Amino acid sequence: MFFLKELPTRRMLETYAARYPGMEAGTVGDALRLLRRASLLLRELDAYFSAHGLSQSRFLVLVVIDREPEATGLLASVIADRLDISRPVVTETVKALTQAGLLTSVPDPDDGRARRIALTTRGQAVLADRLPGYFALIAEFMGRADEPTA
Repeated sequence: MFFLKELPTRRMLETYAARYPGMEAGTVGDALRLLRRASLLLRELDAYFSAHGLSQSRFLVLVVIDREPEATGLLASVIADRLDISRPVVTETVKALTQAGLLTSVPDPDDGRARRIALTTRGQAVLADRLPGYFALIAEFMGRADEPTA
């Protein structure tokens, strides 16, 4: 999350640029506005997921598995590699989703020590039910004008 609520004015940034060679006021201003917008979107997404009994990491695990329909499931290590979260967090997330009946875990036919993680029918239904709202929230957010800056 990006917690700076009131972004610096162009004039403030230009003052910093004069003091710190190599600092480009326009580029930094653009980056700060991007960070602020992304943070606001993430907050809205977190609220959406929370209202539906999910978290961003749980939702993303479901999506990563769902976007590979030809696969018979994915290894936890593959899921972790496709997400920007640690393997222990993926392990706990998969465990919680399995306990909730949204995922199943079966031995990998090629490696008995490994397990393939797949969506259950219930997991597919939950994801199919949440994706329209997810896409609508993003579309509505992106249709809004940026916050005014000084």
